[in-house]
Amino acid sequence: MVTIQVPNLINFVADIFNHSDSSAEEARRIASYLTTANLTGHDSHGVIRVPVYIRWKKMGSLVPDQTVELVVDTPSLAVVDGKFGYGQTVAPQAVKIGIEKCKKAGLAAVALRNAGHIGRVGDWAEMAAAEGLVSIHFVNAAGSVLVAPFGGVERRLSTAPYCVGIPRQGQAPVVLDFATSIVAEGKVLVASRGGKKLPKGALINLDGELSEDPSVLYGPYEVEGPRDHSKGKGAIRAFGEHKGSGLALICELLGGALTGTGATGPNRRFANGMFAVYVDPKVVDPANFFDGEISRYVSYFKDTKPAAGVDRVLIPGEPEAAMRADRTQNGVPLPDDTWAAIVNTAREVGVSEVSIQRATQ
Repeated sequence: MVTIQVPNLINFVADIFNHSDSSAEEARRIASYLTTANLTGHDSHGVIRVPVYIRWKKMGSLVPDQTVELVVDTPSLAVVDGKFGYGQTVAPQAVKIGIEKCKKAGLAAVALRNAGHIGRVGDWAEMAAAEGLVSIHFVNAAGSVLVAPFGGVERRLSTAPYCVGIPRQGQAPVVLDFATSIVAEGKVLVASRGGKKLPKGALINLDGELSEDPSVLYGPYEVEGPRDHSKGKGAIRAFGEHKGSGLALICELLGGALTGTGATGPNRRFANGMFAVYVDPKVVDPANFFDGEISRYVSYFKDTKPAAGVDRVLIPGEPEAAMRADRTQNGVPLPDDTWAAIVNTAREVGVSEVSIQRATQ
């Protein structure tokens, strides 16, 4: 395990993307969002993605420095084409459009299509919450067929994230952000590179046997080599049996079909689709009941006797806040295999050995 200080990690990752045809501004934006994912404990959406992103860019699946195209533009609705730009570039553009429309109309919806991997969806809920807005996000990943629906063993779904952000006056927002599979694909990637092991029964093979072995998803792989989920025959399982499987289906239909990205299927170019709804509480709630009721109910929710082995009841966003504080102060821990893969990618795109050495200082 290596531990990298936050400024060093951002600078190093930015250097990698800057050497791979991204502008300095975009390179630093990607690096900052990926590092933020690690800071919040979402290592599956953090810097472990660097080798994957660079591979996709070399394949032509990602296009640097894209500006979104506004396909449909009404006072309360927009359809935005990301043109396969990096998600960390096109998603904030789409969210900004949603925020601006919501502030004018009180309610807005934005359908983002053809975005590169948009990373931790909670980033976009937090962006809206910082402007005082509630947001709801349905996301799919066209071309990333990874998850078996409840009752099946074959892949039919993406990990289909769902996210809700609720602002609170003077406090961090409540942010619920999860994949509708037992684990995100990135967590399988983390496990395959020496990180946290998968929960029991997270994967299923074609014989219906449950497994925690990443090779079920990726097939055989070298320790420092690439991971390609198309090489594996097994699948990730949907969480919550029929409930999680049903929510995943809705994310595919709204995030994929409705946005124009397309629901997940084989032999497709990877793209995230996101259908997001934005609500201005000040318009819905002129009596200002909402924030006080959030405070009352969150306190009531948390003030319960903890179950055995549990210190205290938490609300969504609290574990991430605690992790962010710890890792901001102490650095981001990365498994040796993960760090080796990132360093190898840096060398491939021409990052200097001085820059590599500086990252660990």
